[in-house]
Parts: sequence; structure tokens; C-alpha cells
Amino acid sequence: MKLSSLLTFVLLAGLVVPSAASDDFPRAANGKPDLSGTYDLASLTPLERDPQFGDKQFMTQEEAEAIWRRAAAFREMASQDSDPDRGAPPAGGDGSGGPAGAVGGYNFFWIDNGTDTFQLDGEYLTSIIYDPPNGRLPPLSEAGKARRADLHPYAYENTGTAWWLETGDDPYDGPESLSLLDRCLYVPPASLPARPVAYNNLKTITQTDTHVIILVEWMHDARIVRLDSEHMPSWYRSLSGDSIGWWEGDTLVVETTNFLDVPNRAREGLRIVERFSRLDGERLLYDYTVYDPDYTQPYSGQFPWHQTDDRLYEYACHEGNYSMGGILRGARLLESEWKALHGAPDASTSTSGSGGVE
Repeated sequence: MKLSSLLTFVLLAGLVVPSAASDDFPRAANGKPDLSGTYDLASLTPLERDPQFGDKQFMTQEEAEAIWRRAAAFREMASQDSDPDRGAPPAGGDGSGGPAGAVGGYNFFWIDNGTDTFQLDGEYLTSIIYDPPNGRLPPLSEAGKARRADLHPYAYENTGTAWWLETGDDPYDGPESLSLLDRCLYVPPASLPARPVAYNNLKTITQTDTHVIILVEWMHDARIVRLDSEHMPSWYRSLSGDSIGWWEGDTLVVETTNFLDVPNRAREGLRIVERFSRLDGERLLYDYTVYDPDYTQPYSGQFPWHQTDDRLYEYACHEGNYSMGGILRGARLLESEWKALHGAPDASTSTSGSGGVE
């Protein structure tokens, strides 16, 4: 064989080639459906079903269009220029849903949650969750209530005062006391199980014979799925767990366990099974079941992933970088004001806020 022919053979062996069958989607050289590509998950379809739909998994065209119109009207209203002569919001925010509502919120310029709802087999989904049949998350278990009561919430009410000095809480002692979202470490809804979020809805899949990598735009999290492998020991954990996968016919099944609750604390009992299959050359069907002791029963959801030519870029999280110093400095300032008002020692002589920024 000539060198040029040999090189051509080697290059083609690593390429995705169309199936010889009548599939309308590409297959990899090993015959498995090729899932590679970038997908945009943005959609107005909610995770949980509006109770008005009951057990109806699908809605009519007219009902879907009504949702699109309401979203478009809100988008137009929220995109209006702010009054340049407006005053500053009151301490703690003005209570609105806009950027002044809880000082530090985003305006609508940054939101990208889609313009329509998901379709499957020509029908519009009323929710991503389809089991339980009411399309809603099951009730929390007692174990789930207890676990959540012990977690730092994502957001605290901004009263404009150092309220935590009265309650004994430590929400702003240092970076480690802030939530995973504030620290830009991990966003479960954007990663596992995946669902549409407020913005940064892109996912890029890279597939080989031995691994599948799912690059999640928000927080730039790379999920590495080992094919035909075993789970790591229970002490090996991460926020996005340990994922293994295998093919069942033309469906890639991914099982994830070994989660962390927060850094350095195990999330016991959580197991998520995902199924990826090709609908056609432009869409995947994503189906998942969550086995979570936080709930009284497992729950399942599904929706299509739409391929896009958009590029996934780094998610450079402002809050976890430049704003972190502002958050901690602001907390130290409020503590100084509170202590001056209550006749307590100044923050500079106190052990409180040891994680602050000078």
C-alpha cells in the first residue's frame, strides 16, 4: 500500500461515517450512533407541570403559542432601557423582580431561556418530568427535609444590616461559607440531570470508543463518562459524581453515583440514570430517572436536545472572582456599622469574619 493511501485509510478510520442502514443520523466508525456535537437546551418548557394540565403530558398548539406570547411580551418589557434619572434602590433592594429587587441581581440582557417549548413526536410537552404522572417532583422525604435544613441557601434576604451577628449564622465569614453558586463551582440543574436554565444552555458532547465527555457551559464543568467500566470506590466522590456508561442497542445509558453534597461532605444514596439516543441528525432524546432519598419516590423526565452551530465558550464567572471580594468587604462594612450601633468592639478587633478581605 502506498504511503498516501495508508494515511488516507488511517484518517478515515477515525472519522464519523454515515450508517450503511437507513438511519437518518450519523454513526461512528464502531457502528454506534454518533452523539458528538454542541446542543442548545434553552426552552420555555418547565421542569414541573402547571397544575392546570393535570396528568396531561402534552398541550395543544394554541396553549403552546400562548406561553410563547407571554414570554415574548415579558422579554420586550424587561428589555426596555432603564430610566437614566432613576435614584438608587433602598437598602436591601426594592422588592421587585428586576436588578434592584435584591441588590446584585441581573437585568434581562443576560437571560437566554428560549422562545418556544419542546416538542416530541409533534406534540408540545407540558413539563420535562413525566413520572410521577402529574409531572411534578414527588414530596420531600423526612430525610430530605433534614438534609436541606442543614445547607446554606443560595440567597439570603438583604436587609442592609449584619443580621447574622444577631442570629449567630456565618453566611459571609469567607469564600467557603458561601453557596456553590456564589463560588461558581457547580450548578446541578445545568449539569446532572440536565435541564433548561436561565442562560448558558449549551452542552458539547465528544465521543470515543472508550469515553464520552459532556462539556457543560455553566459552570464550565466537564463530565467524563467511562464506557464499559466499574464505578470508583465509594470514597472517590465529586460534585457531579462518578459516571459510567454502556450501550443498550442504539441508546447510551449513563449511571452516576458517588456524589458530594458540598465540598468534603458525601451525598449519600443519590443515583441518576440517563439515556441518550438519536432522534435524527439534529436532535437527541435525553431521558433520565433520579433515585434520590430526598424524595419519597424516584422521578423521571425527558426532552430533546437540539444541535446548534453556536460555540461553547468558557464560563468566566464574575461572582466567583471579582465580586467575591466585594461580597466579603461589604459584609465587613455592615458588621462594623452594626457593632458601632450596638456598642460592640469594632470588626477589626473581632474574630468574626476571619475570611474577610482587607
